[in-house]
Amino acid sequence: MIDLDKYDLQLLSELQTDGQASNAVLAERIHLSPSQVSRRVQRLEQSGFIERYVALLRPAAIGLGVTAFVNVSLERHGEVHTDAFTDAIRDMEEVLECFAISGEADYLLRVMTPSLPALSDFMLHRLMRIGGVRSVKSNIALTELKRSTRLPLDHLGNAPKAKAT
Repeated sequence: MIDLDKYDLQLLSELQTDGQASNAVLAERIHLSPSQVSRRVQRLEQSGFIERYVALLRPAAIGLGVTAFVNVSLERHGEVHTDAFTDAIRDMEEVLECFAISGEADYLLRVMTPSLPALSDFMLHRLMRIGGVRSVKSNIALTELKRSTRLPLDHLGNAPKAKAT
């Protein structure tokens, strides 16, 4: 793992805001030359700090109007059961995130569908039919108050304050 200096942290912050910014634009923003920025970005990518670059789509613009947070409990635990569940979930494009959690449920999923009937169909005909699923409980989001992909950097020291995205 490499040590991050203030320029690396500024680069990470800027790239979280605009992953398409050119090296020239980034260089101007953090006061380095474009060649220095290029070398630093390449080093951050190779070191695993930057996983990938993506386009963030607006869900409502593409017809995804329902977000649900779904708790899933399995009947049995063990590698065979959890692996089967994990494999099934990975193939379901409606599931954006899946976490193994502690507490009453075994997993927490963030699910997006176009409508409530589509969510119902997904839950009843796909999710609940995964072998080993004991129970499913969902909460439907009424209003999105905050959505961000920006990770906090302040704990790394000298990190620039995050801009709203």
